[in-house]
Amino acid sequence: MLKYVGPLMVVEDMKRARHFYEQVLEQQVSIDFGENVGYKGGLSIHRKAHFQELLGDPTRYPIVSKAHNGELYFESDEIEALLCRLKEHSVEFISEIQEQPWGQRVMRFYDPDGHIIEVGEPIASTVLRMHKQGASNREIVKKTGMPAEFVEKAVTEGK
Repeated sequence: MLKYVGPLMVVEDMKRARHFYEQVLEQQVSIDFGENVGYKGGLSIHRKAHFQELLGDPTRYPIVSKAHNGELYFESDEIEALLCRLKEHSVEFISEIQEQPWGQRVMRFYDPDGHIIEVGEPIASTVLRMHKQGASNREIVKKTGMPAEFVEKAVTEGK
């Protein structure tokens, strides 16, 4: 059986990357091999020079920055506070907090190595916010695409 463990992101400067993930994004280290650091939740970072050695020929297997072909997704009930913290650390934003077509509020930005990070409010929080703004459960189901049972539970538990 194949077991998925989590993404491994290649970083140029391990100290800078660790500061970002541990201090800014508040990730907790689960294991530290020096060249490779694993965080609770499954994310790992790996020093670029070492990772390139493992891949082999850099002309055949180049490691590129800002490839825009994937992202790491996080959720936070404190998205506004995180936005402020990210600004304090001069993070480069793709977009600050904006509402997606399904109603969820998200922001996208780069980590120090050009990997896209998305942080969204949990969808249950989206549902509750919409409910508090006066939307009916039926309207929330239509906008979010979430099942009626999920919406009902989110509204009930959020009261």
